[in-house]
Amino acid sequence: MTELRGARIILRDKRIDDAEKDYQWRSDPELARLDAAIPLTMSFERYLKLLEDQLKYPTPGSHHYSIDAIDNGDSGGLFIGNCMYYDLDTVNKEAELGIVIGNRDHWNGGYGFDAVTTLLEHLFDTRELKRVYLHTLAWNSRAQRSFGNSGFQPQKPVRRMAHDFLLMEVLRDDWYADAEKRRAIGSKYKVKDGSQTLPSSRTSAG
Repeated sequence: MTELRGARIILRDKRIDDAEKDYQWRSDPELARLDAAIPLTMSFERYLKLLEDQLKYPTPGSHHYSIDAIDNGDSGGLFIGNCMYYDLDTVNKEAELGIVIGNRDHWNGGYGFDAVTTLLEHLFDTRELKRVYLHTLAWNSRAQRSFGNSGFQPQKPVRRMAHDFLLMEVLRDDWYADAEKRRAIGSKYKVKDGSQTLPSSRTSAG
């Protein structure tokens, strides 16, 4: 089992008991719009079966993590969203990143920044990737600012699936060069014990 620890979050492997929250979030019209997706209309029982199959037979070249907030007084963490990489290219050493914070109480609190930064650290340090990219909706300036804080730079507009996106990327060398800038951004967020959020991650097996 993989666990990546940030300052305010843990990225952990998906579990079947995530299904209820995942189903609620993926059925939510506002969250679906932010993800350029169509809200789920299938039954929960059908969704549960699909998730079980996904956990048994994960898509090659991808890894899906649950985001647990760990500064809420619950030592076990509170499941607030999902973060993933996919389309892993082992030749060019690159992958695409995606994230959703489904729990609205954890919007605008630095949790997405911490999750993205934690996953990037893993991808650059452990997976030794050279480039990570993403597509964010062209109108979603709030998401673009957040990704920019994690080191992503805008590249070009992209049209796909009848939506306009902005392609953003971060290169490994640039990401390391901007470490102090990220620490300064992270220091704006405080965990409840008063310590600063200086994003870091580690991988553990068990």
